[in-house]
Amino acid sequence: MIRLETQRLVIRNWEDRDRDLFHLINSDDEVMRFFPFRRTREQADAMMDRLRADNEARGYGFAALELKATGEAIGFVGLHRDNIPEAQPEPFIEIGWRLARENWGHGFVTEAGRGLLRFGFEGLGLPEIVSFAVQDNDRSIAVMKRLGFTHDPSCDFDHPRVPDTHPHLKRHVFYRLKREEWRRQIDGA
Repeated sequence: MIRLETQRLVIRNWEDRDRDLFHLINSDDEVMRFFPFRRTREQADAMMDRLRADNEARGYGFAALELKATGEAIGFVGLHRDNIPEAQPEPFIEIGWRLARENWGHGFVTEAGRGLLRFGFEGLGLPEIVSFAVQDNDRSIAVMKRLGFTHDPSCDFDHPRVPDTHPHLKRHVFYRLKREEWRRQIDGA
C-alpha cells in the first residue's frame, strides 16, 4: 500500500487502531446522509478488513486519512476501481472520501484529493479519474469542482446499488478529469 503525505495529512493503509473511527463515520447519520445504510460495528470492521486487503493487493484504494500533527485518523480518501455500467460501460478509477463530521470544512479532502490525483496520474499513469455523488450532495460536488473535475451530464445515472426504498438517493451526477486537463491545470497554477 502506498503512503502519501501532503502538508497536513498522511494517506495510509488501515490499522487496527482505526476501527472506532471507521465505525463512527459509517454509522453517523449526518456523515451518511447520502447513503441508504448505516453500518454496525461488525459490518464496519468487516469492511475495513476488506479495504485493507484490497489496498495491500493493489497498492491503492480507500485508505485512512490521518492528521500529520497528531497521528489521528479523521476519515478516508482514496482511488477505487469500480464498474457501474449504468454510468460508463468500462471499469473506471473513482476518487472518493468520507470524513468524521468534526473535520469538515478544513480543506482536508481537497488537500488529500490533490495528492491522490498526482499519484493517480503520475504514479499509476491513469488516463482519467472520475467521481460521482448523489445529485443533492453539494459538499462533495464542490470538492470535485475545486479539484478540477468537470460534470459529464451524459453519464449521470440512477445508482443500481441504491435500493428503491431510497428514491431521493438514486440519482447521481458524474464528474471526470482527464490527465491532460489535470496537467494543464497544475501547469497553469
